[in-house]
Amino acid sequence: MIRRSKFSAPARLFILLLVMVFAATGCHRGAKDKNPEEGMPVEQLYGKAHGLMEKGNWAGAESSFKRLVAQYPYGPYTEQAMIESAYAQYKAGKHDDAVSSIDRFIRTYPTHRNIAYLYYLRGLANGNRDTVFLRRVWSLDPSRRDLSSPQQAYNDFNTVTDRYPNSRYAADARARMLVLRDIFAQHELDNALYYLRRNAWVSAAGRANYVLETYPQSAYQYDAIAVLGEAYTHLGNKQLADDSRRVLELNDPKHPWLTGDWPKYPWAIRKLNPFGGEKSATTGQRNAEIDKD
Repeated sequence: MIRRSKFSAPARLFILLLVMVFAATGCHRGAKDKNPEEGMPVEQLYGKAHGLMEKGNWAGAESSFKRLVAQYPYGPYTEQAMIESAYAQYKAGKHDDAVSSIDRFIRTYPTHRNIAYLYYLRGLANGNRDTVFLRRVWSLDPSRRDLSSPQQAYNDFNTVTDRYPNSRYAADARARMLVLRDIFAQHELDNALYYLRRNAWVSAAGRANYVLETYPQSAYQYDAIAVLGEAYTHLGNKQLADDSRRVLELNDPKHPWLTGDWPKYPWAIRKLNPFGGEKSATTGQRNAEIDKD
């Protein structure tokens, strides 16, 4: 028994036309939504990404470099794209992403010709992790924050100077290590002053000695000697206190401790102002950023 369709001929024709319209619309939308970079030759795609980076469009450059790596997972353009993508992330302030990208590259290409640059770039990124908000908005002194990332940055720069001493990045890495050492020394000296302010003379002297032993010739070595002089004076050890005074008179005769004008602690009322920034007891001043790059 032959069943007749429940739709009339005109109705069937209308439904067919409707299906064709939807199909054509879908094809048009699919062609419109297609990323223009898809299928682009690797040289052209790299050129586009590099051009975006030269214009300071870090987000666009990162996106294009990532697409290049996804479409062409092997080859010299891919390796360079991975390096420049990490740099774009660093410049965009995405320091955690930059460190992750660099770590991935180092694991994949441990003997790459640009490996010294990767360690140097990782040092820059680690030196600036978690600092954009803290230092630019709240003006937090760098010696007053967690120093685990700066310590990693120091290790990265040390890798550059030790393993690649003749690289073009070694000299700047050494300079940055000196800046970081001063920050570490200031951090320890702030701890010494904390104990000094609370009359914990033995602990203060211990911290000051740690500064002198661990960070010799730092910018805070004479402050550490002043802490020793103050602590030994209160401990009644006249010989060691006098030794500290003689060292200062010989090497830093204008140090304010010699005239009783040091240290000057930040006002306690500053703690009530969340927008005032946190100052180091060592300097009483906000420090400039380590990296202006």
